[in-house]
Amino acid sequence: MSTPRRNPQGDDEQSGLGPTKPFDLAVIAVIVGVTAWILVRYNYSSLPPLPTLAGIVLYILAVIEAVTGFVVRARVEGRQVGRARGQLHPLTAARVVALAKASAILGAIATGLWAGLLVFLLTRHGVTAAEHDTPAAIIGLIGGVLLTAAALWLEFCCRTPDDPTENSVDGASNGHPGPA
Repeated sequence: MSTPRRNPQGDDEQSGLGPTKPFDLAVIAVIVGVTAWILVRYNYSSLPPLPTLAGIVLYILAVIEAVTGFVVRARVEGRQVGRARGQLHPLTAARVVALAKASAILGAIATGLWAGLLVFLLTRHGVTAAEHDTPAAIIGLIGGVLLTAAALWLEFCCRTPDDPTENSVDGASNGHPGPA
């Protein structure tokens, strides 16, 4: 058994997998968005027309994850996590968390990609191809944002009621006793 390491400020350093930070997802979206804008700027003439419903799969994934979040939340709050029949198996819960984290990253990438494309398209006034592709980019951008939000919701739903909050991890007390 290892003891928690201490940093120079004296706070306990938590190891392990923590909650996904929206700031990290925003950084991913911005980097992908700028990259997409640059690539589209130089290659738009060689791209085929975008189907209007190109981003619809993001909506489908967002709905699936949101519904899964409600199911998992009900099981976790009802303390129905375990190996018995009808309970949420702990390994399944871990897989759901992994799915949520991966989907949040996918949503951030999709948001950045569609946003970069949309910024390019909105700067091309009077170009028929750009006007045709704009609705697809808007649909894709909204789908990416919805997928990211649904994935963060699903990850939140996987937390147990007695999980420490981020404030307690950062050193603030929330009523739970600290490490001994």
